[in-house]
Amino acid sequence: MNKLINETSPYLLQHAHNPVNWYPWGEEALERAKKEDKPILVSIGYAACHWCHVMERESFENEATAAIMNEHFINIKIDREERPDLDHIYMDALTAMTGAGGWPLNVFLTPDKKPFYGGTYYPPTKMYNRPSWTDVLHSISDAFTNKREEIEGQAENLVSHIHQSSQFGLQSPVLNLPVEELFTKQQCDTITENLLKQGDTRWGGFGRAPKFPQTFAISYLLRYHHFYKHPESLQQALLSLDKMLQGGIYDQLGGGFARYSTDEKWLAPHFEKMLYDNALLIDVLCDAWQLTRKESYATTVRDTLEFISREMTAPEGGFYAALDADSEGVEGKFYTWSKAEIHHILGEQAKPFCEYYDVSEEGNWEHTNILWVQQPLEEFAAEKGYDAAVLGAMLQGCREKLMAVRDNRIRPGLDDKIILGWNALMIHSYCKAFSALGREEYRQIAVSQMEWLLTAFADGKAFKHTWKNGVAKYPAFLDDYAYLIRALISLQEITGNLDYLHKAKSIIEFVIENFGDEQQLFFYYTIEGQNDVIVRKKEIYDGAVPSGNAIMMQNLWYLSVVFDQRAWSERCLGAISAISQTTVRYPTSFGVWAIQLLQFVRGTPELAIVGQSFLERMNEAGNWFIPFRVLVGSSENVEAIPLLNDRERANETLVYLCKDYHCIKPMHYIKEIINLI
Repeated sequence: MNKLINETSPYLLQHAHNPVNWYPWGEEALERAKKEDKPILVSIGYAACHWCHVMERESFENEATAAIMNEHFINIKIDREERPDLDHIYMDALTAMTGAGGWPLNVFLTPDKKPFYGGTYYPPTKMYNRPSWTDVLHSISDAFTNKREEIEGQAENLVSHIHQSSQFGLQSPVLNLPVEELFTKQQCDTITENLLKQGDTRWGGFGRAPKFPQTFAISYLLRYHHFYKHPESLQQALLSLDKMLQGGIYDQLGGGFARYSTDEKWLAPHFEKMLYDNALLIDVLCDAWQLTRKESYATTVRDTLEFISREMTAPEGGFYAALDADSEGVEGKFYTWSKAEIHHILGEQAKPFCEYYDVSEEGNWEHTNILWVQQPLEEFAAEKGYDAAVLGAMLQGCREKLMAVRDNRIRPGLDDKIILGWNALMIHSYCKAFSALGREEYRQIAVSQMEWLLTAFADGKAFKHTWKNGVAKYPAFLDDYAYLIRALISLQEITGNLDYLHKAKSIIEFVIENFGDEQQLFFYYTIEGQNDVIVRKKEIYDGAVPSGNAIMMQNLWYLSVVFDQRAWSERCLGAISAISQTTVRYPTSFGVWAIQLLQFVRGTPELAIVGQSFLERMNEAGNWFIPFRVLVGSSENVEAIPLLNDRERANETLVYLCKDYHCIKPMHYIKEIINLI
């Protein structure tokens, strides 16, 4: 009997009426596997996953296929966004077996949860150089019965590999050298060279198709240029952003970004929209705006946050996880257009609109059209003989008309669970957007969402990972805590409320106690005492989201400055030194680590502001691109923050620029010391 009907995950509920006897991950299924000595099939995906839907339709809804699964296996469905810890473990096993990964992830386990075989999508009949799903099922069942010893040996080898993989790239930390010898400009130069070697100088981004946004690499290049006036870095960073903004990966009508592009030109996205991608892109667009003042970056931030407000914000609080790639069973149908449809809606304005957005009779993607821009508006207008301002206004009106029509289409599915870490990423983005653009509504949203988050996800001193329908579930993971601490730090920077810093400090102490490793250096992904995983992993890579370890190092460094906590700064230095060689060699996989290494080379400007107008001065900081700053201020209770101690003077608001608590003569405005920063 299918046991998914009482789950809250939209992905699991999508499978709740399959004839497969699915279980959620838990004691009931795991105990049954041991009792009956059957192999476990774990099938992992997520609600916005296109190929997950395909395999469900083709195989999991098929009565005959389900009968094979039910007879020979204990079948478990997992939402990778609810249980990323399990996804990481079994994805590591799959990549060790096959050299590649993806979703749906279908992995076979021994009754004691150890993986021995796996793959991704399997078709119902042999095709695409893949065996059929039923052939795989029969082969695995036969091997489990007749080659059990071989299977057990393979499982032990894979578990050993997973243990070792979390140590990849780590050297022994170096703590007996000064910072300027541990971390050098030469390392930063090499990181830059290695990033630029992978840069696509025509279409932007890094590597070939499929192309992911790689926001950490772009962030690094913006910072490197800022400090060393390196035009190649700036050019590649901005080219990457510009081409994404012009591409189909960006929703030209409704705002917001899809997860990745299937081609090198950013034309055809995988249409699912994830909360975290949009948060990370808002962050880097705010950086680019502060650095260049290019209006398209500010506009895209505003339009993307409008999309988040309109389609991804829950009325009771929090941000939803994702929008599906499919509607009516077709990938991208909600977002694509025929030329005839556009002509019917726009009339005589359709001709310039179609020229600008590359709309044709035959279509630019699978016989339909994705709206994308091949050249900037000013260039296009000059080439076609239009007035750029008039054309821009006309295109805006056209987009509004098309959007009104699109709003009446059948919408993609919504993954309406709320994930702590992803919400913290979006709160951080609202803070960055307020700082860069000054819109008060962004600050208010950040504050109200954090208040809701801290209440809805609280579990004593700990937090839960997901929330839906009034219920928070699963112990939070390292990423959740790391992103939450970072968001609290950012909230203090835009509100001046020191309570956020004290909350961040208490959470970081909890993380050190419950996630720290034996060397007191890195952090495990799962909380101490969680016993339903076969390996307690340390996640080091920066993937689609930043490594929780990397963000924790940023948090430790920042709060070590604020609270004068030497042990935290030394832990951060040790961790970065342990991973520095790997970071320099593989910066596209360790982008956040690279940014922290650059910070050690360039230093941390400490901005301490005291006096009645402290918040106005703090908000002024958003007028400039000031990487790596620590920004803290108050008009009272300054003794609680060592960085603010003994700084105040009666009836004055003072701005101090410090380094290692040594401050230059105070000024009254940040603009007076910006050149020194």
